Amino acid sequence: MSPRGSRRVPVSPSKSRDYLHVAENFRQGAEAARAFEYWNAAGLLAVHAAIAYTDALTIHVGGVKCRGEDHMAAADLLREIVLMDDAGNKAAVHLLRLLEQKNLVSYSGEIYAERDVETIWKHLERYRPWVLGLLGS
Repeated sequence: MSPRGSRRVPVSPSKSRDYLHVAENFRQGAEAARAFEYWNAAGLLAVHAAIAYTDALTIHVGGVKCRGEDHMAAADLLREIVLMDDAGNKAAVHLLRLLEQKNLVSYSGEIYAERDVETIWKHLERYRPWVLGLLGS
C-alpha cells in the first residue's frame, strides 16, 4: 500500500477560492442544521467544512489536494505543504479532532447530541480563522 502522503492530485491554485466557497457553504449548512437541532447533520457538515478548508489551503499553497477516502491524509498533506509554526500546529490539532469525528458521525449509528456538535463546532471555529488568515481572506 502506498503511503498516505502520495495520494494527492494536482489542482490549479486558482481553484482555491472554489474550495473555500464550498467550505463556507458546508459551514453555513452546519449552522442551519444546528439551529434545527439536526445534530448528526450539523456534525458531518462541520467536518466536511474542515476538509474543504484544508483542500483550499493546500491548493492555494502547493497546488495539490488529497484524493480518496482517507481524510487523515489531508492532515498529513497540510503538514507537508504549509510551513507550520505554533499557530499552525495548534490548528492542525483542531483539524485532527474534526477528522476523528467523521466516521463516527457518519457511519457509527451514534446519535449525536448538542454537546457533541458543540465540541466539533469549537474545533471548526478555531481551525477556520487560521486557514482564512493564510488564504488572505
